[in-house]
Amino acid sequence: MPEPSNSSVGSILTWTKVIYLLHAFSLLTGILGAATVIGSFLIGWPSIIAVILNYVKRDDARGTWLESHFRWQIRTFWFGAVWVGLCGLFIVMTLGLGILIAWLPLGLITIWFIYRIIRGWLAQSEGRPMYT
Repeated sequence: MPEPSNSSVGSILTWTKVIYLLHAFSLLTGILGAATVIGSFLIGWPSIIAVILNYVKRDDARGTWLESHFRWQIRTFWFGAVWVGLCGLFIVMTLGLGILIAWLPLGLITIWFIYRIIRGWLAQSEGRPMYT
């Protein structure tokens, strides 16, 4: 497989930053707005666009240090969706009584989203891959 050129790595680095910014915008919308962080991250348009861009540009990142960031971003979105879905299922299965208990894991998922976006952003800013 041919080595990616510096110009293509520069282009994909720009896309990586745009995707982190879209996710960060979703988080800020949840923190500062009326929505929750989880709701803004999973169903807000910036994160939806970010995940779509991840899949569209993933092949361009293949073979570069940025490939790990694309994997990190995609996993952050989908693993979060699975955990939130499991919390929702727990609430439904306990006939709504689980909502009293579900706040703790939902709060932890919120912190996890924020952590993943900040950690990924800092690593890409320093030119380091993400080890997932």
